[in-house]
Amino acid sequence: MDFLSGFLMRFVAQLQSPTLGFLIGGMVIASLGSQLQIPDAIYKFIVFMLLMKVGLSGGIAIREANLSEMLLPAMFAVVMGILIVFIGRYTLAKLPNVKVVDAVATAGLFGAVSGSTLAAALTLLEEQGIEYEAWAGALYPFMDIPALVTAIVVASIYLSKRKRDKYYFSEDYVSKQSVAVGGYADEISGPASRYPRGSGITAAGYPKDPDAAPSKRVRIWPIVKESLQGSALSALLLGIALGILTRPDSVFESFYEPLFRGLLSILMLVMGMEAWSRLGELRKVAQWYAVYAVVAPLVHGLIAFGLGMIAHFATGFSLGGVVILAVIACSSSDISGPPTLRAGIPSANPSAYIGASTAVGTPVAIALGIPLYIGLAQALMGG
Repeated sequence: MDFLSGFLMRFVAQLQSPTLGFLIGGMVIASLGSQLQIPDAIYKFIVFMLLMKVGLSGGIAIREANLSEMLLPAMFAVVMGILIVFIGRYTLAKLPNVKVVDAVATAGLFGAVSGSTLAAALTLLEEQGIEYEAWAGALYPFMDIPALVTAIVVASIYLSKRKRDKYYFSEDYVSKQSVAVGGYADEISGPASRYPRGSGITAAGYPKDPDAAPSKRVRIWPIVKESLQGSALSALLLGIALGILTRPDSVFESFYEPLFRGLLSILMLVMGMEAWSRLGELRKVAQWYAVYAVVAPLVHGLIAFGLGMIAHFATGFSLGGVVILAVIACSSSDISGPPTLRAGIPSANPSAYIGASTAVGTPVAIALGIPLYIGLAQALMGG
């Protein structure tokens, strides 16, 4: 009972933090019809600065850390990125009025990572005095890339299989089959002559030639490449590389570190206004997306928290690191994920996965997920 009451008190205290206050403030002024706007260029610059700071701190820590300590948490991050997609494929996709490709794209976005949510979690951990490995932020790409790749591959396989089934069971295909003397189908006449050999399949699951026969090939590298080239992941990886290969300690301490909290407060304000403005997008899709966007992030984070605790007992992974692993599993990508999925699964409805993520998923992750996991960690430390 003491554990539960202590957890609830800490959870409520987290909701009063400055970081979450700016998020809620942004939603309130947007709901009141305020005309306040933050230019898009400034928003992108702030995101870049925050991710560079996280990347630099992670790179500096990796340079000085024992890499074997990262192995198990990194492996769990990869597992979570893949698992989240399959959870969505076999839960959200089974609900009424939900298309499979839309569900897979939504799950892919929720499996990918939000840099802003990660930055908010790091700030709150520091405010609460909870120690964590400086390299924990570098777990970001280990979950982000596998989630996006898995989502696009799963959607591609589903779409190509559906296209093959539709083609091979069509009356036009059956009526134009030529039968050899032995009673077996010979080379396909009619439409088959229009299908060149070797016509590959794109990451979206559709043949390059609209008249080409369906194929089973799915190209993985273009998906990985596009994910790596995304603005958020590029900034983070650049920061990690600079932190490992150079000596940026002085510029990090004099420039990036002092600006971090101020820039994060502005980002939270923008995200609050953005979240409120996108609530209307959810009206265009089934209500199940809103339910998923509330429940799934918390479930994903709790699963990751459990895996993090395994790493905690097995390798000494800090409870702060466990919180970070849970937070990145709870978050949903708001920068690099949407354009990657739009290119990889063009048939999916952006209003479904972007609306569910930005309007509901991100506020849930920041306002509920982060306090939840920090409260659990504090309760465990208190025990």
